[in-house]
Amino acid sequence: MKTKFDELLEFPTVLNFKVMGVACDELPDLVINELQKHAPGDYSPKVKASSKGTYHSLAIAVTVTSKEQIETIYKKLTAIDIVRYVL
Repeated sequence: MKTKFDELLEFPTVLNFKVMGVACDELPDLVINELQKHAPGDYSPKVKASSKGTYHSLAIAVTVTSKEQIETIYKKLTAIDIVRYVL
């Protein structure tokens, strides 16, 4: 990934990740488990359902320490089968 996170942010910093995926009970657990591997912490995501209930969005504040860590988190969250988007 060619990002400019290191030019735009001072580390450590808190980033708000928004993860959108298929509506199922496992989505928050899958996302939190992956985050724990790369940025251990105490997470309590805010979950919102789409208007039709087909998708859920999770808002999660994560303390990150480097550009590489941000890129890894994006890649790993996107790789989860039921995740559709990571912002």
